[in-house]
Amino acid sequence: SLIGKEYLIYILLVVLVDLAHKLFPIVEAMQKHFSAGSGAYYSDAIFFLSVAMHLIMPENLTHIVQLDLDLKYKTNIRDLFQEFDHFPPEAVIGITREMQPVYRHTFWQYRKENPQTKVGNPPPDGRPGFNSGVMLLDLGAMRNSTLYNRLLQPNNVARLADQYHFKGHLGDQDFFTMIGMEHPELFYPLACGWNRQLCTWWREHGYGEVFQLYYRCDGPVYIYHGNCNTPIPND
Repeated sequence: SLIGKEYLIYILLVVLVDLAHKLFPIVEAMQKHFSAGSGAYYSDAIFFLSVAMHLIMPENLTHIVQLDLDLKYKTNIRDLFQEFDHFPPEAVIGITREMQPVYRHTFWQYRKENPQTKVGNPPPDGRPGFNSGVMLLDLGAMRNSTLYNRLLQPNNVARLADQYHFKGHLGDQDFFTMIGMEHPELFYPLACGWNRQLCTWWREHGYGEVFQLYYRCDGPVYIYHGNCNTPIPND
C-alpha cells in the first residue's frame, strides 16, 4: 500500500540519518572538500556514507554493491557480484572511470603546476578519475586496509586536498578520485560497460575537442547510467 511504502521510506531515512550521525567526524571532513556548500545536492551526508560503510555495517557483512537509481540493467546483476573475485590483493573498492573530463577541469590548477602529470588525463594512460554510480565495496578489505583507513582521517583528507588544490562537488566519488590519484592500488577498475555513463554535459561546455577521449567505451554494455538526467536507450 501507499502508506506502507511511505512508512518504509521514513524508516530508511531514519536509519540513514543515524548512520550519518555515527560517521559525523569523517563526513564533516569530506563535506568541506567534496561538496558545493550547504544546500547543494551532494552536500548531504548520505552521499558520503560509502567511504566508511565498513565502519557501520555488521562484521558479518563483507560485500556490498552500491548502485545509483538512474541505471538500466542489460545483464543479471549477479554477474556484477562476480567481479569481486577479480580484486587484486590491495584493492578495497571496484569502480569505473569517469567518462567525462570533469576531473580534467577540477584538477586544473594542479595540472597547470605539473604539466607532465597524468592526473585528469583520458584513458588508457591517464587518470580521469572515478564515477560512483556503480561500486563494489569489499567491506572486509576496507576494514583490513591500514592505508585506506589512514586516508579517511580528516587531517589526511585535508592534506591531499591541499596537495592537489582540490575542491570538488560530487560527494564520495571526489574522495575516491582524489585518493586514487595517489594510491590507485586501492581500486579495482571495472570495465566501462558496467557503468556506461551517458551524460555529455562537458562536451558542450568547453571540452568538445577532447570529450570523446573520455567518453569512448569499447566492449559490451552491462549497465547504462543516465547521469545528469540523460535519456537511456530503449534497446
